[in-house]
Amino acid sequence: MYGAAVGDIIGSIYEHHNIKTKDFPLFGEGCRFTDDTSMTCAVTNALRVYASLRDAGRPAVEAYKKELQAQMRYYVRTYTHGYGKLFEQWALTDNPEPLNIGYNGAAMRVSTVAYFTRTLSECDLLAGLSAVASHNNPEAVRGARAVACAGFLALQGNSMESIRREVEERYYYDLGFTLDSIRADYKFELSCQGAVPPAIVAFLESTGFEDAVRNAISIGGDSDTLAAIAGGLAGVKYGVPSDILAKALTFLPEEITNCLRMPAGNILE
Repeated sequence: MYGAAVGDIIGSIYEHHNIKTKDFPLFGEGCRFTDDTSMTCAVTNALRVYASLRDAGRPAVEAYKKELQAQMRYYVRTYTHGYGKLFEQWALTDNPEPLNIGYNGAAMRVSTVAYFTRTLSECDLLAGLSAVASHNNPEAVRGARAVACAGFLALQGNSMESIRREVEERYYYDLGFTLDSIRADYKFELSCQGAVPPAIVAFLESTGFEDAVRNAISIGGDSDTLAAIAGGLAGVKYGVPSDILAKALTFLPEEITNCLRMPAGNILE
């Protein structure tokens, strides 16, 4: 489940210093994990609570919704780098109400949903709820659901073309462009509708994990988030090469390493 974190780390130094090439050092000076990784862990821990209750035949959805907010607020307080101001203020507020924003933060944290769900409808539900926990906007929900759907289909062994077609038909994104066609003019995009399609296409055009991450970063924009989304999907399909993973783990604290590797404790009482 490390794909999103690895993409986030590699892309972190290019977010404000965009490059328009696939030729760059994977782990450049100053790399670090950001909110994309922290929030992936928050969603992952909430998914563990959900799956544990579901598998025991107990009501799970309401517990999942409560745990999502608890985990997000915990990770914002514990790992403070990279959050948008609105989201950070939300997380630091007592009893926060979801924000009506369609930002890409809802989509960059859902790649692990594929590992915890048994059907595409369950995947769709949990991804949507993960967005609504903080980003109560139709575009945020659509973006999260589309990314999770692509991951679920990849985990089931579907072809790239069938993944493309299913995401387009379900979520009304146009994925018929190439990265080459947008690279020169692509700009920084906070919105899901501006970030999710190119991130998914970066995955769909890939030949392996590293290639997916290089694809995402090569178009510029919100590089760590694009690479987290593409890396999360690529991790599901290809796995993360052991040498790349070993290097990435040197940037992660033990709690995050353990969250993405093995069951972690939950906050919900």
